Amino acid sequence: MSITEAEDGEGEGSVSACSDEPLLPCPHNTLSLIRQRKSEKMPDIQLGTHTVRSHGTQVARFHMHDWFILILLAIIDGCLNIIEPFHRFVGRDMMTDLRYPLKSNTVPFWAVPLIGILLPFAIIIGIYVKRKNVYDLHNAVLGLLFSVLITGVLTDAIKDAVGRPRPDFFWRCFPDGKAVYDNITTNVICHGDNSVIKEGHKSFPSGHSSWSFAGLGFLSWYLAGKLKAFDRRGHVAKLCIVFLPLLCASLIAISRVDDYWHHWQDVFTGGFLGLVIASFCYLQFFPPPYDIDGWFPHAYLHAMADSRHNDQPTANPLQSRPSEIETVYVSSEGQDGIHSRDTSSILDSMEAGRRQ
Repeated sequence: MSITEAEDGEGEGSVSACSDEPLLPCPHNTLSLIRQRKSEKMPDIQLGTHTVRSHGTQVARFHMHDWFILILLAIIDGCLNIIEPFHRFVGRDMMTDLRYPLKSNTVPFWAVPLIGILLPFAIIIGIYVKRKNVYDLHNAVLGLLFSVLITGVLTDAIKDAVGRPRPDFFWRCFPDGKAVYDNITTNVICHGDNSVIKEGHKSFPSGHSSWSFAGLGFLSWYLAGKLKAFDRRGHVAKLCIVFLPLLCASLIAISRVDDYWHHWQDVFTGGFLGLVIASFCYLQFFPPPYDIDGWFPHAYLHAMADSRHNDQPTANPLQSRPSEIETVYVSSEGQDGIHSRDTSSILDSMEAGRRQ
């Protein structure tokens, strides 16, 4: 019996057309097999069955080493903020581009973790309250923290190694406006506050930009997966929601140039670094948003696959018989088709030979 004969609501003409010429595309068979394939790939959504109370300890133990790495990254980042950065040579002729006024921050330092970490964390918690999936909650929090901390370590390490002066370095070095230079090398001889001068050698790359794009960039990836933004249905409103965190991160980055705390190269490099790290961290824990299983983390998909494998009874190989319908994938220059052919005669001959 061919697959076309099993389709409900089809006439005899379509049955004979598909079965007489098995190598020709049969649109009904193709649509049926594609729908069946998608349904087999999509795991069952079991709301409320994987909560923090029921599976939280199990999931946390599985990622125990990841949490140790996060703690180590936080310690390293703290040490990088304590050590003295490289004091690059700043001569008298270089001060032309470093005499911008010393201003306060439009976006304070304490506001960056609130926007880049706590805001995505609150959205992740809200989705957990709605869907009750501890796998999604745990992997999203891990991915967010890894994205921010890895970006922070790389950013501060590069800051300390490069030691590029900020655009307002003149007023950090000479707060009274009286410049003093070495008579031989023409290097600056600063007499300002040591902490202000130290911060003046940390221009490249921008920490505000990298942290913002690391946290909010991860949030954009996360929202794209949850909203199924790339489901090919043309809902541009989903993309507007996905791009909103990136717009917020861009405005934070632009404020660093407006405040004369960074050159434009610092902001561009910091934003690019944060977005790249966020992309790697998201794809480490989740499939791409355009994937059919893009809503779920990898850990949940593996857990569901293992659960199904354990629930299936072991089949007796002596009693098993191959399927009578063989699926054939035929690719042509114009289109790809999925076709079927009846192999019952072949199987009957194999059975007759086995009995002899």
